[in-house]
Amino acid sequence: MTLRILLVDDNQTFLTAVRQCLAMVPGTEVVGQACDGPDALAKAKVLQPDLVLLDIVMPQMSGLQVATQMQSWPRVPRILFLSLHDNDSYRAAAQELGAVALVGKANFVADLMPIVSSLAAQQAAKKTDATAPKACASMGIAL
Repeated sequence: MTLRILLVDDNQTFLTAVRQCLAMVPGTEVVGQACDGPDALAKAKVLQPDLVLLDIVMPQMSGLQVATQMQSWPRVPRILFLSLHDNDSYRAAAQELGAVALVGKANFVADLMPIVSSLAAQQAAKKTDATAPKACASMGIAL
């Protein structure tokens, strides 16, 4: 099962760099991108990503506000915050919102890729776990 990712950042150059890096991570698919909070909420509702890579500081609505609104949804995607402003208050807010992590943009390749690879592996394991009972049943094995 592929890890479906929505990218959200107001910097188009950064979005392009992240997209290119994620293309090298097996088991992931970037399903969309947004440039601000309202656009992120609209696209996440339609696309139903498993993971949202979310900038914290954006025009109109912060990433923290976006994540807060998503918490009320029936199916809440995982959130991984990205920020140039890596400080204790943002880390505390990210943790309070249940984020997977907060990754500084300066080190996103070194810090982000292992996290996304791990999440993709977990997503693939979910598919294996979900198909095992069907496979066993088709062979006449009861679980």
